[in-house]
Amino acid sequence: MTGYYDIVLGLIPVALLGITAALTFVGLSVTAAVPAGAFAAMMLMGHAMFVNAPLDSTDDVQSTPQPLNAD
Repeated sequence: MTGYYDIVLGLIPVALLGITAALTFVGLSVTAAVPAGAFAAMMLMGHAMFVNAPLDSTDDVQSTPQPLNAD
């Protein structure tokens, strides 16, 4: 079963190489196309790490904090 992170790992080289090749094909120099492809790959990695971060299934995330014992 392919999960979100498997897809992201596959899209990183596709973004880097595919966007670089596409921009080179339309006439942009390789020197300008490589940073554009790298930026797209970086955005994929940033989304996977910070926006849709992996959570450990054993973590108990509580929506309300427990009151402190004043005794």
